[in-house]
Amino acid sequence: MEAFGRGLVVEPFIPTVLLAGGVLKRSANAEQRERWIAPLISGDVQAALAVAEPQGRFDPCDVATTARPSDNGYVINGRKAVVLNGGIADLLIIPARTSKQQRDERGITLFALEAGTAGVVRRPYKTVDGHRAAEIVLENVRVPSDAVLGAVDDGAPTLLDTIDDAVLAVCAEAFGIVRALQEKTVEYTKNRVQFGVPIASFQALQHRMVDMLIAREQLRSLLTWTAMLAASGAPDKRRAVSALKYHVGTAGRRVGQEAVQLHGGMGVSWELDIAHYFKRLSAIEIVFGNADYHLDRFRRLSSPP
Repeated sequence: MEAFGRGLVVEPFIPTVLLAGGVLKRSANAEQRERWIAPLISGDVQAALAVAEPQGRFDPCDVATTARPSDNGYVINGRKAVVLNGGIADLLIIPARTSKQQRDERGITLFALEAGTAGVVRRPYKTVDGHRAAEIVLENVRVPSDAVLGAVDDGAPTLLDTIDDAVLAVCAEAFGIVRALQEKTVEYTKNRVQFGVPIASFQALQHRMVDMLIAREQLRSLLTWTAMLAASGAPDKRRAVSALKYHVGTAGRRVGQEAVQLHGGMGVSWELDIAHYFKRLSAIEIVFGNADYHLDRFRRLSSPP
């Protein structure tokens, strides 16, 4: 993912492999794995996890979409917002509420259905960073009981673990972007001449570039720590993910802003990749929860039960 960030790779890797694939690997039965995972690996099928809802404000457990039992299956009604890759996905994974209240963690069930299922209406659009998303409306969508992934009413743990993996991934991508921005800015200031000397010789600009380097190395340390916790299955993993995402949303954004400003007018031109890096970094800042959301989650997870 760091290499994806440095190369500004625009591919549906996160929605197809990490989000949809992450749900399938955690909760699909043998038949569902055979049906969906092999085509995902071969590239014959693209997928999307429709987790966000208009009222949700980054909370994956705020699910107003409902699934009611009917004729050996379910009828799904609801709306999903900013579904990454949702406009061209062949497979949609839909979290829907089968019991409890709208914001309860318990009572969420995951469904796998083909995007062409009757009642699924999609409005695709491009995002500012060159990727694609969609708004999805589900109107009396009928699915059989074998569309359920995992246990009924118990989809939230799978959903939360999968999203945490995706957060870790986009933060690694952000580190690749931050590293590229810092290195390209230093190189640019060595070549940009003002008042007869390279602007890299100006002490005030040197201080700003040192701040960029410090933010980059702090992000590297947090990323490594979080990846180690995730790999070991440590109980602090979720708290570390939020600390990392908060740093991306604050210090990472400052690095992007400094890179644009130190490049001057060229920093917002289409000819240089600085502006494109900054667009992707800005999108990463809000996907799966912005800095405020993850700071609040970090505080909740740090408080004694």
